[in-house]
Amino acid sequence: MPVLTRLIPSPVVVDIRAGALDDLAKILADQRISSSGKLAIAISGGSGAKLRERLAPALPGASWYEVGGGTLDDAIKLGDAMKSGRYDAVVGLGGGKIIDCAKYAAARIGLPLVAVATNLSHDGLCSPVATLDNDAGRGSYGVPNPIAVVIDLDVIREAPVRFVRSGIGDAISNISAVADWELAHRERGEDIDGLAAAIARQAGEAVLRHPGGVGDDGFLQVLAEGLVLTGISMSVAGDSRPASGACHEINHAFDLLFPKRAASHGEQCGLGAAFAMHLRGAREESALMVQVLRRHGLPVTPQEIGFTAEEFIQAVEYAPQTRPGRYTILEHLDLSTDQIRDAYADYAKTVSR
Repeated sequence: MPVLTRLIPSPVVVDIRAGALDDLAKILADQRISSSGKLAIAISGGSGAKLRERLAPALPGASWYEVGGGTLDDAIKLGDAMKSGRYDAVVGLGGGKIIDCAKYAAARIGLPLVAVATNLSHDGLCSPVATLDNDAGRGSYGVPNPIAVVIDLDVIREAPVRFVRSGIGDAISNISAVADWELAHRERGEDIDGLAAAIARQAGEAVLRHPGGVGDDGFLQVLAEGLVLTGISMSVAGDSRPASGACHEINHAFDLLFPKRAASHGEQCGLGAAFAMHLRGAREESALMVQVLRRHGLPVTPQEIGFTAEEFIQAVEYAPQTRPGRYTILEHLDLSTDQIRDAYADYAKTVSR
């Protein structure tokens, strides 16, 4: 008998609303994630300490672990420290680095992970990947999906607006990433998961076409949902393909070539996506991306994040080396340095109109 359905790895709980953080203990108890309240909570030393003061009275059985940074060593140390307790779950409370460290630590000690995001800087909060700095630069490590995702919009509004802007760039870049996946399917016969592609593309389109701004609750809700859906799309695909194409290759190139000058993940991905869409001849789509990125205060040229045109050309040329085996518009066109320079000049002329 044929298999007519499939199970989709996804969180048991997704709670995105104002005031969600105040109900954290109740949510975990009601969903039988932690009825005892025995939790290992990973936090940062800054904003995490303030949230600890706020949440500790409602979580008397929790143990709190301060995470030093976002490295592989930090994640290993966190997991080792948590081994001694008999916990129901690990809670990552903070931004991307804290959640990624908590993901890795939870996987290492065999506990479910609850992701409590305090900003919306990128789509990693619900993905099956932990991105951690290591001796070779930065690595991506496969981990189980979070069992629950909690996003308090009141907390999100308190975070610096640059984090929201970064999340916008990352979400919008899905559109370019899916276009690259479809290109690889057409040109090289690469398998494409239609459901994963649809989830990622619609998440990006919802953010791209929403009329609200970074201070609008309705827009923040859509952005948070879009980032969660993007993480689920990667779980469905079993790969980062639905959300990572030429846009992310360009982002990785910036990080590797200019590690001390790189901008935020989402700023670089948004710029990379707009340029990649221009390269593939999707000029109307590229122009819309540029318009929306500008409206939200994100960069559309390298100069706006402190890079020269030549440095951007260098990053685009180097980008395919960051993900060997991945086929995107960059690998497809295989442009020379002079051709990249001409393409960027054309793009720059377009965005300056």
